[in-house]
Amino acid sequence: MAYKHEHMPMNELVVRRAKSTDATRVAELSGILGYPVDRAAMQRRLEKLDGREEHVVFVAEINGEIVGWIHGAERELLVVDRIGEICGLVVAEGQRTNGVGRRLLQAVEQWARERGLEEVSVRSNVARTESHPFYEKVGYTRLKTQHAYRKKLGAL
Repeated sequence: MAYKHEHMPMNELVVRRAKSTDATRVAELSGILGYPVDRAAMQRRLEKLDGREEHVVFVAEINGEIVGWIHGAERELLVVDRIGEICGLVVAEGQRTNGVGRRLLQAVEQWARERGLEEVSVRSNVARTESHPFYEKVGYTRLKTQHAYRKKLGAL
């Protein structure tokens, strides 16, 4: 499924499902978010997610070059039932005011609607101050600020 952005010429911005062959560029863009990963690891992750219907990864291309990606997932939680969640969104520098992020969000929102989901949530690091006005501008409402914790588990 490909989506075209309404403000760009039809041959410039295309949003489509990611393929494992997109791994090199998706990995490069992940580094922008502060999550460096090599191509082989990203390829394995994309292949694994491709086989899971509750996950979707879209890429945005301009003239054949990947300039952004988004990962969406369906979550089923005790406290809110089924909900869509944006697990990652990145747009290359120089493309951030061209509607790329908005189109990627729209693609995941449409995917969520097709799955019968009524809401999509996203978490944005408080340090990513440039993303907060973006999410609010496209209709997301800030619900809370929280701390995130992680613990490394040793082998059994």
